Amino acid sequence: MMDGVVRTVGTSMSKEYIARDPRTGLPIQTGRESGPQGVSYEPVKGPWSMLLPADMMSLAEGTLDERSVRWNGQDQIMRRKDGVRALSNVPQHMMQAAHRLLLRAFEDPDHRVRIAALEVLPEFAVRKSDELFDWLSVLLDDEHAQVRKAASESLARAAPTFPSGVRSSLENELRSADRHRSACAWRGLEALTNTWPDVVAEHVDTLLLEHDVVLRRKAAKLLNTIVARKTSAVWDLVSWSMADEDVQVRRTVAKSLPKLAKQDVRMGTVLAERAITDTDADVRLAAIRTIERLNRGHGRARDLIIAGTRADDIRVRRACIALLPKIMSEIELRTLCDDLLKTESDEQLAETLRSYQYDAALEGTEAEKNAALSPALPVPELEKEILLAEGKRVGMLDAETPPSRNPSPSQSNPQHSEPEHPEVASSTPRNSERRPTQDELMGYYDDDDDFEPDDGMDDW
Repeated sequence: MMDGVVRTVGTSMSKEYIARDPRTGLPIQTGRESGPQGVSYEPVKGPWSMLLPADMMSLAEGTLDERSVRWNGQDQIMRRKDGVRALSNVPQHMMQAAHRLLLRAFEDPDHRVRIAALEVLPEFAVRKSDELFDWLSVLLDDEHAQVRKAASESLARAAPTFPSGVRSSLENELRSADRHRSACAWRGLEALTNTWPDVVAEHVDTLLLEHDVVLRRKAAKLLNTIVARKTSAVWDLVSWSMADEDVQVRRTVAKSLPKLAKQDVRMGTVLAERAITDTDADVRLAAIRTIERLNRGHGRARDLIIAGTRADDIRVRRACIALLPKIMSEIELRTLCDDLLKTESDEQLAETLRSYQYDAALEGTEAEKNAALSPALPVPELEKEILLAEGKRVGMLDAETPPSRNPSPSQSNPQHSEPEHPEVASSTPRNSERRPTQDELMGYYDDDDDFEPDDGMDDW
């Protein structure tokens, strides 16, 4: 069975196909910018594609018995089944006649002609789909086994492009007891997730209500594929699946919770809270992974992590204890660890809790305590000069040798003689003039000290 080549968006089509809800008749919305309206099948290449349009019609009609064509360097004989297979290659003005011939081929006594009609059905339906899917549903129960097999393959190929056309047939085939028919239907439904995920959600909705646990498990796998759809319908399906009696269904759906939490924190928190109390350990672990993607430091997620540190399952406790340093302060963490160590039976987890209690800054060695200290802020250079000029020490610098921005003449000229009185020179800043005192600025002079008031004694 040869599959068609997918035509991408932008390729010209003679008629645009719009999938419609069979109950309301309204177009099914996908919520994507590039919907499946631009997806279809190109005609499959084969020796029949080398036939002329007139020969295709004549062979399919039966008025021409055979025609020779050149294909891959060899001559091949084309007969009626090949003419039917080539009907998708006819030009547009011949579509009406080709459509009538294809409908006749579906009821042809020769099973090979019916198989050829089923092979061309998906690609032909892109151009004209009237009555084709009705015949597909009929041939799914054909008396010939090879025809039934070809019909199942045609259903799988047509499902991604024509969800409303094959809806009822797909529902029946998904539940078929025949393994091949069921496998083809599930393959078609899985391919449908890439084009019409809303339709897949409707199928999953009904499949989760089946008594057959195999159907529910397969539906749960598809649910993980479409959980990226930000719709309440998908969230409801996840919620119902988490309450399924089969543990495998719950495990499968629980894997989608982290992805769901990334889309909607509120819904992820609600479902994680339910999953963390599940009886199955794998489901609880999926809930822990979900909580890791939530706002762990606040709200219900924080409470769930703390409660999980006392869970009976050691894997849940280990996962929750590993998250404690990320959601709690050091004081809160040490207090909780003291409480957990009273009941923790696993030695490795107890060792982890004790490591959380250890504070190197208080209980460590001298080197660990020093490592915990933060370095002092550097002293600005200007402040260093002022402190050193005042005779104070700064760090390891000696007050007797203050750094100077402008070297003195004696430093710049080694031959300059030292001052005669070094004690005077050291008391006066170098390279600076004498500044007036405060008394001088205010008009008070030392001569005023010698002034004696006239008290009239000279008259005596």
